[in-house]
Amino acid sequence: MSLKAFTCLLPLVTVIVGAIPLASGPTAAQSPEKFTLSSVDIAPGSKIDNKFVLNGFGCKGGNVSPALQWRNAPAGTKSFVLQVYDPDAPTGSGFWHWTVYNIPSSVTQLAQGVGNTPANLPAGAYGGVNDFHDTGAIGVNGNYGGPCPPVGDKPHHYVFTLYALAVEDIDAAAGILKTGTAGLHGFALNKGLGDKMLGKASFTALYGQ
Repeated sequence: MSLKAFTCLLPLVTVIVGAIPLASGPTAAQSPEKFTLSSVDIAPGSKIDNKFVLNGFGCKGGNVSPALQWRNAPAGTKSFVLQVYDPDAPTGSGFWHWTVYNIPSSVTQLAQGVGNTPANLPAGAYGGVNDFHDTGAIGVNGNYGGPCPPVGDKPHHYVFTLYALAVEDIDAAAGILKTGTAGLHGFALNKGLGDKMLGKASFTALYGQ
């Protein structure tokens, strides 16, 4: 090829090369995966099986606490808190069914039934006050209490929520007693701890009679 012909082709070569994407640097870091809570025993939006329903107050369930598992806790998590709440209960303030505080950050699940026996909870964790306190319906205070809405009500919503905290002990950090109500702990979680509450994950299931 003559020098003149090559010179004529240069503009075309430049266009083609410019159209080819050049190798870039490392891609931008992907967003962290979502913090999630789930259960092999209860599907979100589904009816809760009788095995996990209260055995008392007219209900005849097994009252076994469901298995729970979680993934992708926020960076810096030092402990978890679990609360289970029915906002539809005809109390004016809903109904708290289960609370577990100071779950160590190394834990990623609660096996089925651990809410029925305090000794089976992860070391350092404890079952806090719920609205079955002193009723005798759940055995030891602080144990799991399953759904038992009034007969004839529309199915109630049961909200399972796991909080990730940047503190190891919610009570020490919030300046409240272990015997404080679930509502008081809820205030600490959603407001009082501020940025020490790193994130929360939840799912909702249903039950009606």
